[in-house]
Amino acid sequence: MSNTVQHRYDFVFFFDVTDGNPNGDPDAGNLPRIDPETNQGLVTDVCLKRKVRNYVTEMKGEEAGYKIYVRERSVLNSQHREAYKALELDPKAKELPKEEAKARELTRWMCNNFFDIRAFGAVMTTEVNAGQVRGPLQLTFARSIDPVVPAEFAITRCAVTNDRDLEKERTIGRKFTVPYGLYRCYGFLNASLAERTGFSEDDLMLFKSALNEMFDVDRSAARGLMSPVRCIAFRHEKKTGDARADELFSKVSVALKPEVALENRPPRTRRDYTIQLAGEVPEGITVQEWILNSPTD
Repeated sequence: MSNTVQHRYDFVFFFDVTDGNPNGDPDAGNLPRIDPETNQGLVTDVCLKRKVRNYVTEMKGEEAGYKIYVRERSVLNSQHREAYKALELDPKAKELPKEEAKARELTRWMCNNFFDIRAFGAVMTTEVNAGQVRGPLQLTFARSIDPVVPAEFAITRCAVTNDRDLEKERTIGRKFTVPYGLYRCYGFLNASLAERTGFSEDDLMLFKSALNEMFDVDRSAARGLMSPVRCIAFRHEKKTGDARADELFSKVSVALKPEVALENRPPRTRRDYTIQLAGEVPEGITVQEWILNSPTD
């Protein structure tokens, strides 16, 4: 891995979904998540981080330094024991080693070996205590630009589970989709925290690749067509930043194209929108595009 990231970044990530459920809510029968007051669609930060983790697993497998800490059916205490074993330490219930240097070494081992700890941080204060890490890379909830109206469909299953059910009526279920939604998410990369966790330029390149390709390694019929649209990143010259994030984000505007508004119809494709970066950016800020082959407006 190369040197740690030395610059702060703030970025706006756009993605869309067509005829799919981008993030079902288990507390609402797996309905697409929405803001109940505005009917804008929502996708949680946890959902997006899961896709990044899945992409890293697909690309890196068990390569040293790129294991995934939060993965399906993983036992967190067992992973903490790996760190104790590697450093020849004896774990004590819920306690870090008394020597501060040993405790730091333990947490550093976890950062060095697990990409998602290095990127997103982790609370590892379980029965086998490996410390706590504040991650440099953070994402917000994604919110659709316009309200979405989830569609509900009845589906049937033609097969049965048991012989005794052969003569029964077929099972009827429900499927929910969003006809179309363009979603916007905000992200932040803190260079000072990157230095503490060891989040490197190579890690940043991998994350950029994930934004471009993570939907392709996470396909399912339920999610329909999900695709990256655009990611506008603001690179700061100073570690602490050269401008406030909200000031930079306000320069990125999204609007329905006039012909769509005149036709008085709901948006059904990314080409119904215009995404623009308007105005001069403050001194010390460099604008980058992180999505490859982004369609022009």
